[in-house]
Amino acid sequence: MSSDHEFVLTLACRDTKGIVHAVSGLLFQAGCNIVDSQQFGDIEGDDASGLFFMRVHFRAPPQLAGVQTLAAMFEHTRQQFGMELALHPLGRRPRALLMVSQHGHCLNDLLFRVRSGSLPLEVPAIASNHPTFESLAASYGVPFHHLPLRAGADPAERQEQERQVLALVERERIDFVVLARYMQILSPALCEALAGRAINIHHSFLPSFKGARPYAQAHARGVKLIGATAHYVTADLDEGPIIEQDVERVDHTLSAEDFTAVGRDIECVVLARAVRWHAEHRVLRNGHKCVVFR
Repeated sequence: MSSDHEFVLTLACRDTKGIVHAVSGLLFQAGCNIVDSQQFGDIEGDDASGLFFMRVHFRAPPQLAGVQTLAAMFEHTRQQFGMELALHPLGRRPRALLMVSQHGHCLNDLLFRVRSGSLPLEVPAIASNHPTFESLAASYGVPFHHLPLRAGADPAERQEQERQVLALVERERIDFVVLARYMQILSPALCEALAGRAINIHHSFLPSFKGARPYAQAHARGVKLIGATAHYVTADLDEGPIIEQDVERVDHTLSAEDFTAVGRDIECVVLARAVRWHAEHRVLRNGHKCVVFR
């Protein structure tokens, strides 16, 4: 059956009895075939949210293969349980804007993964505050947009540059933004405009070694593990909900430059995982945390 007939349903609601039965029963009665189903109830511990999360990948019969039709079918159940419910057609690949400054390893890695088919994305544009990677973008056939922002830019300049970013997002029908080592702090207004659809890669295992030259700081401290963190962007710098993290062992025989090389490899892998999971609708926000159905 064509992927045009495949959908992912995601939902969050207060945890109560009967949710899985209601959702799976409705799909069964409609003649849908469940390919995969995962669920999680955050009901234990002092900081538990009391919420229930679910992701269902299913195939629909041709007469139901439309988001509006399926949404209407689920409307009563959605209201009954007070669900935040979304339906995603797998026949349409999400469109991502990649943003970069002057470190291109994550950008190159993502572009290669998209071209090789291992990342289910369309990349209609790359934006940067520097022209450094215009030729790299051209080699992949992706339009490059140089949106300069000089060091020490005043608020009016920053606001104008961010206005251009949002105009690009709207014009290219962007679903989410990936900050692939884009080394500019986004304003609270831009963070709000991109809430839940902007992913950043942080070059350390948060929370640790924040600020400039994190790998040099780690080397100076003689650490034995270095890592990277992919998280959603919020107005609180590097405090957004974490999607993925990873670490690598290092030791005294490695130089600060070796630390940097290891760190860059981890950044690429961690960011690619986070982008893939977001694109496949596997990440559900749970307050300051994320539920990730792998």
